[in-house]
Amino acid sequence: MLRARNLAVQRGPCTVLADVDLQLHPGEVLGVLGPNGAGKSSLLGALCGELKAARGEVSLAGLPLAEWPGPARARRLAVLPQSSTLSFSFAVEQVVGLGRLPHASGRQRDDEIVGEALRAADAAHLAGRSYLALSGGERQRVHLARVLAQLWPGAAGQTLLLDEPTSMLDPLHQHTTLQAVREFAGRGAAVLVILHDLNLAARYCDRILLLQHGRPHALGTPDEVLNAAGLEAVFGLQVLIQRHPERGHPLIVAR
Repeated sequence: MLRARNLAVQRGPCTVLADVDLQLHPGEVLGVLGPNGAGKSSLLGALCGELKAARGEVSLAGLPLAEWPGPARARRLAVLPQSSTLSFSFAVEQVVGLGRLPHASGRQRDDEIVGEALRAADAAHLAGRSYLALSGGERQRVHLARVLAQLWPGAAGQTLLLDEPTSMLDPLHQHTTLQAVREFAGRGAAVLVILHDLNLAARYCDRILLLQHGRPHALGTPDEVLNAAGLEAVFGLQVLIQRHPERGHPLIVAR
């Protein structure tokens, strides 16, 4: 499992993240919320080793993240950044197949996994097309399939980190994407997902970390974190908290 202890990150002279103690659990989707500049992407960067911790430590399965050999870490930890750029005219299957590079499972099995990952990301109909011919939202779903393929089929001990995977998607594909993430966690993987939509977080996340000014404001279930006082304190937004009429999770309505 992925764990952060007393984690802090600096960018130049500024501390952009501090006092983070966090442990991801198998089978769980942990949502990270907060206003712009709250430290969400800095947290993800530190958890995947892209950003060096100024204080504290990130460990994977009890071993400091920096001590993991690259291929072994890639078989346990996959990251979908906020934006993924690719300037080559690869076919969609080739892009998704990049997720299989840390593995030695053979061409036939890799092709099967690519197809399964595309179906999980609701992107199977894009197979055969050039990546460069896709829309922004279609590219985002292809990259989701790529990181799913990297850890496929998902199991305890694996961790998936996603930075705003729904940002370019229409409402339908926001839900299909998070449902795919939810199902992936259901196989045992731990998932951390950065979101801006409070209602999507309420529906799909088991726990939520709410960041403010680079520090944790609250960590708990959606019911515990998504309350009117806390959301006004962090976002400056007055809201009403209701219950979803069918699912029962919190439903946030701006006043």
